[in-house]
Amino acid sequence: MDLAALNLIAEKHIRTALEEDLNHGDVSAAAVVPAGAQATVELIAKQEGVIAGLDVFERTFHLLDPAVRVERFVADGSRVEVGQLIACISGDAFVLLAAERTALNYLQRMSGIATYTRQIADLLEGSKTTLVDTRKTTPGMRIFEKDAVRLGGGVNHRYNLSESVMLKDNHIAAAGGIKAAVEAARKTASFTSMIEVETEDLEMVAEALEAGADIIMLDNMDHDAMAKAVAFIDGRAKTECSGNIDAHNVQAIADLGIDFVSSGALTHSAPILDVSMKHLRMLDDKADSEAGVAGNNAPVTDIHRESGQ
Repeated sequence: MDLAALNLIAEKHIRTALEEDLNHGDVSAAAVVPAGAQATVELIAKQEGVIAGLDVFERTFHLLDPAVRVERFVADGSRVEVGQLIACISGDAFVLLAAERTALNYLQRMSGIATYTRQIADLLEGSKTTLVDTRKTTPGMRIFEKDAVRLGGGVNHRYNLSESVMLKDNHIAAAGGIKAAVEAARKTASFTSMIEVETEDLEMVAEALEAGADIIMLDNMDHDAMAKAVAFIDGRAKTECSGNIDAHNVQAIADLGIDFVSSGALTHSAPILDVSMKHLRMLDDKADSEAGVAGNNAPVTDIHRESGQ
């Protein structure tokens, strides 16, 4: 993930997730781990897929203790096999146990989205059509889910409502028609903004083209209707198709010459990728600690531990 996005946007969400899970500490970890004890644990893939979110995974531990070390053996966006070692995490044993579930939740969710995105993107390989996501994201998870789409080989559509103009059915109804909606948008939007219009039939496509839309969305049209629309537009505007697009039907539109296909399924229907932290080993002696933990391994502060007792 981009460092600025991680620091300015993602981190506050990670803090909230940790607070949700640790608002009164971790009574289980506090009961079994001596203060300052060091440990190392392996991160292992339990399914084949695409890894995404290692920066977020690592930051989750660092918010509790910056001295935790995550040694990565794969990069974000890489394919992994069942049983493959992804990383080793070393540091304060209490922190490793306390942050484990939150860190895995992010990594599993993001890797699942990246895996599903890669599956669909592969089906479009060789065509001129680019796979893009939507705003159908989990509340509070957009920064993570859209990054996962990118790591899986997809492209991000607008991040939020402030980025570009998209005139959908209710906007058109509010304005009194496509022409009026586009004219109003031209008056208020920045000259740098493109205007996209959602259409449902060929008549609406003709209206959008005449009104000067930059992008025309073909929403929930069948294959024949989309073929006619693309031929009619003939490069005078960019085209995007949308509406219940997933891994089962995306290949059927690859021959249409559409510029973009948007799929909400990338973020709202992708299953998680199963990864797990296994084989935790306590580092009892100095040699183990030096081998398993890098840098200054100051123990987690007493307040973290006391809150869990």
